[in-house]
Amino acid sequence: MSRTEITELTVLCLIHDEERYLLQDRVSEDWKGYTLPGGHVEPGESIVDAVIREMKEETGLTIRSPRLCGIKQFPLKDGDYANGRYLVFLYETSAFEGELVSSDEGAMHWVEKKEINNVNLVEDFLELIDVMMNENYSEFQYTVEDGNWIVHKR
Repeated sequence: MSRTEITELTVLCLIHDEERYLLQDRVSEDWKGYTLPGGHVEPGESIVDAVIREMKEETGLTIRSPRLCGIKQFPLKDGDYANGRYLVFLYETSAFEGELVSSDEGAMHWVEKKEINNVNLVEDFLELIDVMMNENYSEFQYTVEDGNWIVHKR
């Protein structure tokens, strides 16, 4: 058995202040709704450089001191990790500057934390934020059991 597998590397970042989260209202059908901005790591690019670049591209903001706060993973194809793994490095930061813009991926919105349940969140958003902001967790993993996608927080 090979220890090498096909892996797609991506990043997400929670940009926040004391009262608000910066969320993207994604237009793509595969993960539609309010979620965190992010994107792919380019070949040879550091993960930290990727999250800084992606936040600039998708939000217009320059972030500083992004903190790795978890990993999300799921099978690339057919619900089977043998077909590859999609790996998402989860970051958060409250250090940012610049003028907010939106991208082709979706409009950016500041959402008050107390209003978070009043917007159309992507299906796994609250579980994802729990992994990112709760020091008892560091991993968000999907497995597929009997055709159902199951979230495991560890």
